[in-house]
Amino acid sequence: DVSNRGDVQRAAAETLAAAGAVDILINNAGIVSGRSLLELSDEAIEATFAINALSLFWVTRAFLPRMIEQERGHIVTIASASSLIGVARLADYASSKWAAMGFDESLRAELRTIAPALRTTVVCPYYVHTGMFRGVHSRFPRLLPILDEGVVASRIVAAIRRDRRRLFMPPLIYLLPLMRMLPVAAFDRLAGFLGVNASMDRFEGRGER
Repeated sequence: DVSNRGDVQRAAAETLAAAGAVDILINNAGIVSGRSLLELSDEAIEATFAINALSLFWVTRAFLPRMIEQERGHIVTIASASSLIGVARLADYASSKWAAMGFDESLRAELRTIAPALRTTVVCPYYVHTGMFRGVHSRFPRLLPILDEGVVASRIVAAIRRDRRRLFMPPLIYLLPLMRMLPVAAFDRLAGFLGVNASMDRFEGRGER
């Protein structure tokens, strides 16, 4: 349970004792509720942040010191396209993924000074076809396809090998920072046109509540 500091510390200690320092750490755990703000339970909100955001701290802090000692390592944070744009019915999820983006940027800045040989990569995909987001849909699947998990995994591996600092999928996601320069009303209209805020209307998920 990556949201449990004790569990993480025990698992890390066992791993480091058995295999030595970890070279690549991928923070990939995540849950989604898929409910509007007023439908969310207090427990669901807390669970979202515990797993999607706080676990980044517990897991990375458990392995980072040995990476620094060996002067080698790569830390990957799986964020989301919703790290860059808030989405209806994803208030808790998007907020936790904005935290993941900030985590990666701050960690990258710190490592530049204390361990410049270490690398970080933040990954921001649109919806991935894993079952976690079962039922979501895209108005323009050519521009914003529901991503195949095998393709996503392959691109993450390629990004690690090339020391890429950011990986956004599909390419349209790279335009989101530019969209944020628009007036708020225009930004909201464009997001509405692309169908972003209707994408969760038929969400079913796989029971993560």
